[in-house]
Amino acid sequence: HQSLLCKMKFDSILSEINGFGKFQLRLILIQMLSRITLPCHFLLNNFMAAIPNHHCNISALDDGDVFGNLTFQQKLAVSIPAEQDGTLNGCEMFPSPQYQYLLGSNSTGTKDAVTTVPCQNGWMYDNSTFKSTLATEWDLVCSRKTMTKATATVLFAGVMVGAPLFGFLSDSFGRRPMLLVSYLSTLIFAVLSAFSTSYIMFTIMRFFTGLSQAGISIISIALNVEWFSVEHRTFSGIIISLDWTLGSWLLVGIAYGVNDWRMLILAVSSPLILSIFAWRWLPESARWLMANGKVDAAHRYIMQCSKMNNRSKSMSAITPETLLKSAQEEIEDKKYTFLDLFKSPNLRKVAICSGIVWYGVAFTYYGITLNITGFGLNPYLTQFTFASIEMPMKIGVYFFLKKFGRKPGMIVTLLSVGLCLFVNMLIPKENVIIRTVVAVLGKSMSEASFTIMFLYTTELFPTIVRQNGLGYTSFVARLGVSISPLIMLLEDVWNHFPALIYSSVAVGSGLVAVLLPETLNIHLPELIEDIEKPR
Repeated sequence: HQSLLCKMKFDSILSEINGFGKFQLRLILIQMLSRITLPCHFLLNNFMAAIPNHHCNISALDDGDVFGNLTFQQKLAVSIPAEQDGTLNGCEMFPSPQYQYLLGSNSTGTKDAVTTVPCQNGWMYDNSTFKSTLATEWDLVCSRKTMTKATATVLFAGVMVGAPLFGFLSDSFGRRPMLLVSYLSTLIFAVLSAFSTSYIMFTIMRFFTGLSQAGISIISIALNVEWFSVEHRTFSGIIISLDWTLGSWLLVGIAYGVNDWRMLILAVSSPLILSIFAWRWLPESARWLMANGKVDAAHRYIMQCSKMNNRSKSMSAITPETLLKSAQEEIEDKKYTFLDLFKSPNLRKVAICSGIVWYGVAFTYYGITLNITGFGLNPYLTQFTFASIEMPMKIGVYFFLKKFGRKPGMIVTLLSVGLCLFVNMLIPKENVIIRTVVAVLGKSMSEASFTIMFLYTTELFPTIVRQNGLGYTSFVARLGVSISPLIMLLEDVWNHFPALIYSSVAVGSGLVAVLLPETLNIHLPELIEDIEKPR
């Protein structure tokens, strides 16, 4: 077990060369360029797939003399039935002009006598908020309304496939080359989706955009955590998750200025061009290099790190030979796969429980976030409020994790999400203020559970299967996310049904978190044996 002792030394090497210095800051800043595009794409549907007010296109009803002389408002009155509250029906029209309504009696009383037909010549949209969205581009309204929701599900299905794929590839070929691959492919597919000529082409491109983004998401997290020393790991986890907040703010800003969906996709993907240029300064994970016997490269990066962090003096003792000795003694030539997560008892328990908790975290988070219109506020304002709560929340989470650990954090946040969602079911719709406050509280707790879980997962799995572990949990999480927007469609069955489902999933997964081990201030496990031996 000589090698196990030496294996543990990478953490002590990191402490020697300062596991939190200029080198790590540069790493975070380079990764930030690509990571801020993640929330932009994940939440893009709130703007890109918005359905503006619409009514049937009535130009065909023009029967010459009388119709042509009417004002636009009068034309609408004789062509389109009004709802009870006086707004125009978005999906139906009269087969011919009903001039009796010019006298102002276009209300429910006399309406029943006149038959209506579905829109015959397409729709006219209110362009005041959004110049063009997916709904206006391909008429995804009325009977085709669910097709806009489906574009969100398709993106997440892509992430779901991409997460285990990139997890496997980055464990096989290294973190750095796979990051470049995911930068390039995200950019290419995003640009292609912006130039889509049909709904089908658009959904296929969104799928591959999601697939490529999974790479950015999971590899960047592992790379950051693997370069931070034990005592700074909580900090690195929180800092990384702040990219999400910055990205959400960026999205609101860009979406406010750019109201054409094609330009919007191009605008939110543009930071990736910078990431591709900055990639040359990105280091490979020295932990990964050592675990794969590439000692010279590992030594080069360790020296580079110590030089940037002004610790070169203490590093003279570390040569490629000493690294080789510590890493090479019993590296088996063995590629690990997902199945290895389930072969040994302790790791299996960690894998199953963390999978369930992840499902709950992601399912409820996106259930709250992708349902922006449900709070009765303007979408830009709601998105901005949501993004702004995240900042103070995350700082609070940092101190909580340092003091109490990961496990209580997980349990508390998930149970409170469940509670907030449940309480909101009981508050009547009229109390907008109270509802919004409770929703915002639930959202911030949900945000906190996400942040904690990302950090917790990287610490639960050993280095050699860490990417596989992240890939697998990310897969399960995306499964939750893909189903999440569709749950909203159950409102038609009973309007509290979605909230009830979200809150019970949150509570259930919070209880499962009780079974996970605590990881506060322990060394990252390197090998599977490190998890299996009694602590």
